[in-house]
Amino acid sequence: MVRMSAVPTSEHVVLVTGGGRGLGAHIVLAAAAQGARVVINYRRSGDAARALADKIGDKAFVVGADVTDRDAVRDMVAAAGEHFGTPVTAVVNNALPDYSFNGEDRSHADDLSWDELDAQLTGVVGGALNVIQAALPGMRAAGSGRIVNIGTNLVQNPVVPYHDYTAAKAALLALTRTMSHDLGPDGIKVNMVSGGLLRTTDASAATPGAVFDAIADSTPLRSVTTPEEFADAVLFFLSPWSRAVTGQNLVVDGGLVKN
Repeated sequence: MVRMSAVPTSEHVVLVTGGGRGLGAHIVLAAAAQGARVVINYRRSGDAARALADKIGDKAFVVGADVTDRDAVRDMVAAAGEHFGTPVTAVVNNALPDYSFNGEDRSHADDLSWDELDAQLTGVVGGALNVIQAALPGMRAAGSGRIVNIGTNLVQNPVVPYHDYTAAKAALLALTRTMSHDLGPDGIKVNMVSGGLLRTTDASAATPGAVFDAIADSTPLRSVTTPEEFADAVLFFLSPWSRAVTGQNLVVDGGLVKN
């Protein structure tokens, strides 16, 4: 019999940023289905977050905070620990700054501004850094922790050159790898799950069916990844099965990108 030395998913308190809707909500539901206590973070989607918590029950805790606000993030993590009587031991950095995935209206090389890049870097990388640092004391006290950053396959395959968004996600991948080296001695694993266009979330709701069909035809599995399938991959990094895995980027897109 193989002995699992890592914390099972059911023992984690999992904080999902941007967890009130879209992909974040699917990750919350997947973690809760495995018995985890879930902290549903939101910035503006309070009603959706509370409705999701009502569906889950006592294992869910809702708290609003802008992840770019360092003090608000620390208060959020502290409130979650107080609510459940045990620290947050897993975080999923899913929150995104406001962004329009519109290939026809994106900034191009000639007009891309530093302000656009800075907004994405602050929200994606700065937000993740705030959450990680706020959760570290509790993870160290518990003797282990899991950090899962949400990335994009556009880093490897920028079929639509969203310069600012992709640059921020590439920086988050670098932070994933460097953090894994720094935090490994504390028993804290840091990984990334990267997807492409998902069928369907709020971000892809306006995507024409022909685009989904073209993506499906390009993948070995002949399908477009669903949010539920993506959330399953996140569960792997929250589970004992990944206890020897850190610093990795798992691309979940039906095989479109080989990582």
